[in-house]
Amino acid sequence: MRLDLYQAETALIAQQQTALLDEAKERLLGNGSLSRLEQNGVLHAIQVLVENAVGKVKHLLKTAEKQVPLSAYDSFISLSDLGCIQESDLPAWNAAIGLRNRIVHDYMNIDMQWVLELVKNDQYRFVTNFLLETIPCKERTP
Repeated sequence: MRLDLYQAETALIAQQQTALLDEAKERLLGNGSLSRLEQNGVLHAIQVLVENAVGKVKHLLKTAEKQVPLSAYDSFISLSDLGCIQESDLPAWNAAIGLRNRIVHDYMNIDMQWVLELVKNDQYRFVTNFLLETIPCKERTP
């Protein structure tokens, strides 16, 4: 798939999931709580946002004709090496990937109050911003 088309699709998905998280944030700030169904919606929206970002990273690496690592963590390191994201952003990406992994694989050990605080504080927004940006990549010189 052409990069411009791929980025348009990732942006559309990002807008949809972010709208859901924004609505949850407004409810949390308004009455301070979400139903269990709404909480599950929050988890799903975060999962989809992060998976969408991982997919975009892998597509950017393929477009740059770079090897695509199996690990999402390593994929972001490779993208940083290309100069597409800042190395200082890697801890935030690692945390986002870790949360996605917990939602998918370790769902019995999710601190929902902590997740809801992330939503109230717009801490998902950096993933959305990444998905909405057209990322210029230039390989770093050693």
